[in-house]
Amino acid sequence: MQIRILGCSGGIGGPLRTTCYKVDDDILIDVGTGVGDLSLTQMRGLRHIFLTHSHLDHIAGLPLMVDSIFSDLLSSGVPITLYAQRDTLEALRKHLFNWVLWPDFTKLPTPDKPVLVFQEMKPGEVLDIEGRRIEMVPVNHVVPGVGYCVEAGGKVMAFSGDTTTNNTLWEVLNRYETLHTLIVECAFGNQDEDLCHKAYHYCPSLLAADLAKLRHKPEIYLTHLKPGAEDRIVRECQALVKDHQLKRLFGGDLIQL
Repeated sequence: MQIRILGCSGGIGGPLRTTCYKVDDDILIDVGTGVGDLSLTQMRGLRHIFLTHSHLDHIAGLPLMVDSIFSDLLSSGVPITLYAQRDTLEALRKHLFNWVLWPDFTKLPTPDKPVLVFQEMKPGEVLDIEGRRIEMVPVNHVVPGVGYCVEAGGKVMAFSGDTTTNNTLWEVLNRYETLHTLIVECAFGNQDEDLCHKAYHYCPSLLAADLAKLRHKPEIYLTHLKPGAEDRIVRECQALVKDHQLKRLFGGDLIQL
């Protein structure tokens, strides 16, 4: 299993792209602006998308990506399947694929043979995609949000999605026999802890308290850092977290499991 980091920033500017991870050649987790760094050939190979939640930085690339490969999806006769919670799917139907902001690709070219298929997935549900076991994990965000655990070949990678203090993520991770890689958000520095409580994100102090719940010792990558504050956020995390080694995630990184 290979994870290619297409985008992992909390914003844009220069080389920064928002959240989008490619698993092998056919799966995306979130479709932020990072998806635009894929070639058309690479986009044509995508068949499964797992969304964490409905916020724009995690879905901004979705409508343009589907539009870019529309003719290829028609030719293949195989749609892209998008998996998400019911609330997330309803947000996409109401606010994005509504013919006002963008065409409804769940009804094109025809409602019975669309190029994009929505499939509801519930927290705790597990799907097997050609030998890759993908579990949806509930987290704590300002809109209904989830993370994912991906297991293949005995290796496990987890992604927190956007979240703040919670028990659900850590309880699920601790049920796994092993955890090799954890990608976890830390959007703001400690000076913005009040904002984290309002926006439901981690800052270093909140993340450190939750990492103490984790019984595994995986490689930990910090993601969703706000532009311009990245180095300070990482330093604050490293100063507070003594039991784990933390690394900043960068666009273009490859994680091989």
